[in-house]
Amino acid sequence: MAGKRQRFFIKMVVSSIIRRRSRMLVALLAIAIGATILSGLITVYYDIPRQMGREFRSYGANMVIVPGGTEAVLTMETVREAVAYLPAGELIGAAPYSYRMVKINEQPFMAAGTDLGEARKASPYWFVSGRWPDREGEALIGQQVSEMIRLNQGSPFTITGTDSRGQGISREFTVSGIVQTGGAEEAFIFMSLPDFEGMMAEQGRIDVVECSVSSAGGDLQALADRISAGVPGVEARLVKRVTQSEGAVLTKLQGLVYLVTVIVLLLIMICVATTMMAVVAERRQEIGLRKALGAANSALVLEFLGEGAFLGAVGGLLGSIFGFIFAQAVALNVFNRPISFIPQMAPFTIIVSVFITGLACLIPVRSATEVDPAIVLRGE
Repeated sequence: MAGKRQRFFIKMVVSSIIRRRSRMLVALLAIAIGATILSGLITVYYDIPRQMGREFRSYGANMVIVPGGTEAVLTMETVREAVAYLPAGELIGAAPYSYRMVKINEQPFMAAGTDLGEARKASPYWFVSGRWPDREGEALIGQQVSEMIRLNQGSPFTITGTDSRGQGISREFTVSGIVQTGGAEEAFIFMSLPDFEGMMAEQGRIDVVECSVSSAGGDLQALADRISAGVPGVEARLVKRVTQSEGAVLTKLQGLVYLVTVIVLLLIMICVATTMMAVVAERRQEIGLRKALGAANSALVLEFLGEGAFLGAVGGLLGSIFGFIFAQAVALNVFNRPISFIPQMAPFTIIVSVFITGLACLIPVRSATEVDPAIVLRGE
């Protein structure tokens, strides 16, 4: 018996929608467009931190690992242990650096030994005139160094000074490229860690590790805290000027998406409410006749809410499909990367569409229940 009533109710709702298909089509289009924008924007909203995090990584490291407690330097073992805390999927690069003062033509400069491959990943903003060192005895020099001692790509030069034992050094290098960053790096000489350690007669002495991680905000701070707490003699710090800028931009972008989403939901409600009010006005005679024949207000409420729920479900389903296409287009055009499909977004969009449509139907439903059959049937 209950099944027959449900089938009859569904048939009645569908028949009512088909009879007024032109009006209902307008409402359905409004819901589908709104649901498309809603689904697309929320997908982008959740993907913005990941997409923007990778974009911001072109500005360099956002975390540094330095000696903590009473330790003066890091060892390669502690560096590897600390870097292991960073998820492989989020780690862009982790470059260990060891620094020593050296001389070229009796002028003091800072020499840095590093893993050049990791440095290139962690600092993609470096502009190198020439090429990165790929052979023993090659080095990158900063723009300031190049100008001070008039070295160009391919120029040989000799580094002198003292090694870790206090003994004099004299090592020949060739300039493979000149680094331009607009920052302090232009006053440095960069070489591979094996070349640096061989020149300084020391192994495994690291002063700092520059890490570029695609995580942002609280997640990045949590990773730094885990490293500091989990590895003795190590302290992980965020690069504030980078992470604060990232946080400010992400907050503004997410706030904008949130504002647009709220406006879209309000527009859906206004459009659906207007359409359903027109339907109620059009059906006043029918509603009055049904009430005169004994139809209860609850039946009218269920019928109108059923029509709204049907439109909301179909519009939400269409919106979840087109919303992903919309989000994909935004991601490809803005970030040049595809966006991930979020399976939960489809049921979420349908539920929100049904809820918003039902909410928009409340005023038209109230108008339908206030129809006085005596007045309507007299033609007033």
